[in-house]
Amino acid sequence: MIERYTLPEMGALWSERNKFQKWLDVELAVCEVHAEMGTIPREAVEEIKRKAAFTVERIHEIERTTDHDVIAFTTALAESIGEAARFVHYGLTSSDVVDTANALLLRDSCDLLLQKTDALMEVLKRRAFEFRATPQVGRTHGVHAEPTSFGLTFALWFDEMRRNRARLERAREAVAVGKISGAVGAFAHLDPEVEERVCARLGLKAAPVSTQVIQRDIYAEYLSTLAVVASSLDKFALQVRHWQRTEVREAEEQFKKGQKGSSAMPHKRNPILSERICGMARLLRGYAVVGLEDVALWHERDISHSSAERVVLPDASIALDYMLAKTSSLVGTLVVYPERMLENLNATRGLVFSGQLLLALTRAGVSRERAYEWVQRSAMKTWDEGGDFRAHVLADADISSRLTREEVEQVFSLDGYMRNVGAVFARVFGEEAQS
Repeated sequence: MIERYTLPEMGALWSERNKFQKWLDVELAVCEVHAEMGTIPREAVEEIKRKAAFTVERIHEIERTTDHDVIAFTTALAESIGEAARFVHYGLTSSDVVDTANALLLRDSCDLLLQKTDALMEVLKRRAFEFRATPQVGRTHGVHAEPTSFGLTFALWFDEMRRNRARLERAREAVAVGKISGAVGAFAHLDPEVEERVCARLGLKAAPVSTQVIQRDIYAEYLSTLAVVASSLDKFALQVRHWQRTEVREAEEQFKKGQKGSSAMPHKRNPILSERICGMARLLRGYAVVGLEDVALWHERDISHSSAERVVLPDASIALDYMLAKTSSLVGTLVVYPERMLENLNATRGLVFSGQLLLALTRAGVSRERAYEWVQRSAMKTWDEGGDFRAHVLADADISSRLTREEVEQVFSLDGYMRNVGAVFARVFGEEAQS
């Protein structure tokens, strides 16, 4: 991932240095288990642990000759270790090291993503409670529908991120799987107990069965999970972009001092962060497709997946880490205009109360079909001829024959639309919603 979208902690996790360190962690764990089982001398393991060292530059230098990164890595280790290096990589194939190390990297990535998910959920909860009683027009098909609570939007997003958190937890469990089973997964040169002990030492589960590689449905699940989370963030950011449109202007991204919106138009304040989040979500969905394409490999293994994974595993992790952090900032500093929400709510001159009027007429004994016809008649008159919907309703002989003026006035009230918001909050937030 380019530096522009890389945050320090996740970037360090996926650095070349840390990747090779994880490879070394796996190699050392295997050596330790071999020593415990009497396969290699304990003194050799102590020497390996004491002397093992590498530099990224030296590994790359060797790889220019070997054209094989794991061999370059073990060769660089051998240069630092000396004679005892013959016990490094004992009985292993490259993917034993790479895939088990990947499990460590992906597991640790999930931990960072879960931390940022928790932070976003806290922001969403705060803003949900802040705007629980703020009325806003709800929209369906992009057209004004009925009044709703602005806070419900953030409650909805909170609940969605709670599901995403559960997905990330499941993905973390899925990827935390190692394999030390040899060239075709048949344990020809290793006892299966070595795999079990190595994985336990590294905090991983041992794959029940493998080929030369961990099966790529596991990585596909990880990448697909990240794509789902990114798509939720895309959804949130797209809504902010709508709110910031000049014709709507119910909320907008914070515009900091010194910020510029356009090189040509000094008045511009654009939703650039929301647009960035939406754009990056497209990357994550693309990475998920790559993960799915990597599931099918020839026989016990080919390396058609390898080149793609070198890009998509770090990039997807780094990109979503960035997106989560930026979405927290976006929502946390969002500038909200409740007065503009009321203006927009009133823009259709009362039409948003048509549903409440329909129900009032059915309670008064009018059939639903006839009540719908009467209400729609006044609504279409308001759309086509202008004027106020309430005035048209009061002037309608059919409606006034069934509802008193006071009953009509009650229809044009926000109370009916807002009275159960607290019940929804109780569902989402539990006891906190009662305070």
